[in-house]
Amino acid sequence: MDEPTSDDVAHIVVQGGVQGVGFRAWVHHQAELLGLDGWVRNRRDGSVEVLIRGRSHDVQAMVDVCGVGPASARVDSVTRLDAPERQAGEAAPGSGFRVLRTV
Repeated sequence: MDEPTSDDVAHIVVQGGVQGVGFRAWVHHQAELLGLDGWVRNRRDGSVEVLIRGRSHDVQAMVDVCGVGPASARVDSVTRLDAPERQAGEAAPGSGFRVLRTV
């Protein structure tokens, strides 16, 4: 079992009706409430991509809430990807959480 204070990184892709419904702004707000670092962005394929860094239990809580999303969204799936070290660096501790451009 992970220590509650250990650092974790999650890279996820959320699919469904998740664009044009305020999903990125909602993720940004949720991440700030949990004190997480990282980013969220739309992808041209209609999904939303999220990179999260923080305490293990907060990262897992964020992954879990992304599986539900805001009331206006329809989440079909959340896929957890490997977070390459380069990407993990994009969510350095203390860097904050931001919304990025669509890729």
